[in-house]
Amino acid sequence: MLRTRTVRTEAIVLRQQEFGEADRMLTLFTPMLGKLRVLAKGVRRATSRKAGHVELFVRSEMLLSRGRDMHLVTQADTLAAHRPVREDLVRSTYATYFAELLDRFTPEEESGPALYELFSDALGWLSETAQPDLTARFFEAQLLRLAGYQPELRRCVVRGCAITARAQYFDPLAGGVACPPCGTGRAGALAISLGALKVLRLMESCPHSRLLELRVSPGVARELELLLLRYVTVVLERSLKSVDFLNLVRRTAGA
Repeated sequence: MLRTRTVRTEAIVLRQQEFGEADRMLTLFTPMLGKLRVLAKGVRRATSRKAGHVELFVRSEMLLSRGRDMHLVTQADTLAAHRPVREDLVRSTYATYFAELLDRFTPEEESGPALYELFSDALGWLSETAQPDLTARFFEAQLLRLAGYQPELRRCVVRGCAITARAQYFDPLAGGVACPPCGTGRAGALAISLGALKVLRLMESCPHSRLLELRVSPGVARELELLLLRYVTVVLERSLKSVDFLNLVRRTAGA
């Protein structure tokens, strides 16, 4: 929680909402102060000098001051505008999905420098990548790891035996892979191909650039998407609002 009257911090805007006649309520994600709700006064006026620095998904250096009811943005300077993300509907919809995931996995005002770095990097990747779907899978896998929900991919979650190089099952409720004898007929378990399992394991430790060098078939890509989304939904115990809109945008764009 912010104790001093003013603090300077990097921040990325996760959400924004119009407030009053000229103000905007922002949800920020910061490295050391975590997730914050702040007020940016006057930014909807044409003469505002802060307006372009506090847009959605912009990474800025901000000076926050304590107001009567909440903290105010008194200064802001852009560090990374991420224009390709903000100006392309498909990319911006993926970014909205990333922001909702991060929002759901993080409590208010809890320090999270690794999560901040991941989100900042992910917006940069989205600005450049031709494979936003794989970037999304990487972001999901890394977010789960950092939040303490990394799935078990090397030992059966039912009886603890080593997972061999063959098709298996994935049990979202149990938190990982189940071997065929345990997974067959198990309620809620999803079949997972050897190819999808290999990609999941690789995403645990490889950099994003290495992942994009892989040739992931459309079938495996779809399998990974369904599997990770199901796992995220089970962990959060709720569906994500941005998923349906993301699917609609991708169908319309043929992405």
